[in-house]
Amino acid sequence: MSLSHVPVLLNEVLAALRIRRDGVYVDGTFGRGGHSRAILAQLGEKGRVIALDRDPDAESAASALMQKDARFLFQRAWFSEMPDVLAAHAIHEVDGVLLDLGVSSPQIDDAERGFSFRHDGPLDMRMDPTRGESAAAFLMRAGQQQITEVLKHYGEERFAASIARAIVEARQERPIERTAQLAALVAQSLGARVHGDWHQDPATRTFQALRIQVNEELKEIMRVLPRLIAHLKTGARLAVISFHSLEDRLVKRFMRCAAQPFGGDETLLRLPLAQAVLPEPPLRLIGRAIRAREDEVNANPRARSAVLRVAERTASSWDRSSVANDVARLHAAAFGNAEVA
Repeated sequence: MSLSHVPVLLNEVLAALRIRRDGVYVDGTFGRGGHSRAILAQLGEKGRVIALDRDPDAESAASALMQKDARFLFQRAWFSEMPDVLAAHAIHEVDGVLLDLGVSSPQIDDAERGFSFRHDGPLDMRMDPTRGESAAAFLMRAGQQQITEVLKHYGEERFAASIARAIVEARQERPIERTAQLAALVAQSLGARVHGDWHQDPATRTFQALRIQVNEELKEIMRVLPRLIAHLKTGARLAVISFHSLEDRLVKRFMRCAAQPFGGDETLLRLPLAQAVLPEPPLRLIGRAIRAREDEVNANPRARSAVLRVAERTASSWDRSSVANDVARLHAAAFGNAEVA
């Protein structure tokens, strides 16, 4: 298996999900199928894996597996569409869900997808090229202030304002349509200023920010996590792999809130109620954050930033008649008033 196809934290994911031979599992990011195939290898004849991915190349790879294994089902969809996919196949509850966040290695390595500043290609960055606007289209449309905010909040870029100004000035001369063109523009706008990490390309944060913006990555996390609880059986595991602090922060906050009575709603927690009468929270945290071992990082450097968090569905009631209210309350507790529409 080539480097680009190595599934991150594979053994840790399998242990976290506690695979049952007759279980039903969801792989929220099929990629090239590393995690899905490993789960299938531990299932019996009655087990099933439902995989999703919004990437057309992932769909092509999954089609071959579907033809070989009747226990495997793939549907091209976004994270937030996962409950709808399950409903469409009459699957009400599952034994485990894996979400592998961020961009996949094959996407990064394909210059034509426009994810990397290391390879010149069209400045696209969409995981699903059939939906939404490309990074190039966003940079042509957005105002300087909006570009600044995207670079600042999604890329944690200290020089967001300078880069945004350079982008707006440059696009007046010609559209910014190539990855190499944008990378050179960022480097030129920063000049001799030290970025804080001598090992990091000056364009790293800008490319990350635009990718997150174009694919609505953080919004997708906030949309799907609260909705998943209603589809987890008692004892089912939710395993989420993050690759940067913005993702991991959202996952950590959600799991912590869902592991508290009333979904972490501090207003309700302040009521004069004895601990014994508080309802059981919907999730229970399983261990601490798991990171890749040294030998895995040496074999696959892209695993260096991977963080796996795991939670387990409790026996608490999650009234299906009021799921919308439960989801809204849990979302508010975990993410505040952040926009998810």
